[in-house]
Amino acid sequence: MKVVLQRVKEARVTVAGQVVGSIGRGLCLLVGVEKGDREVEADWLAAKVAELRIFPDENDKMNLSVKDINGSILAVSQFTLASSIKKGRRPSFDNAELPDRAAQLFAYFVRKLQEQGLEVQTGVFQAMMEVQLINDGPVTFILDSKIKQL
Repeated sequence: MKVVLQRVKEARVTVAGQVVGSIGRGLCLLVGVEKGDREVEADWLAAKVAELRIFPDENDKMNLSVKDINGSILAVSQFTLASSIKKGRRPSFDNAELPDRAAQLFAYFVRKLQEQGLEVQTGVFQAMMEVQLINDGPVTFILDSKIKQL
């Protein structure tokens, strides 16, 4: 699994002109599920996201997690994160997990975040979505469960 994590002042996702998820201060996550991903990868990523200290403390040092600031999470499934652009000019999506399994694992990941006491809003799986955010910093990280950094 891959997650593009952005620290935000606010974020929202819209489907067909309707806001389906909206948060204030917290994290916007773009989540890609790859073939072979399992619950253990989702467990690791959920823990990493919840505990990653990327919000400023009273000394303006990145020392607080989204949990510490009582922030929220907007998680949006994005299969294009599983793409490959190594050959040619058109992306290959061969490494993206099949939609049914990807939806299950994405939902599992969201539940794991919620189990840590986090408010989590989501987009609509497989829908054409518009994501709007105000990036705070900007602060952006890429997490890949295949390259676990403890």
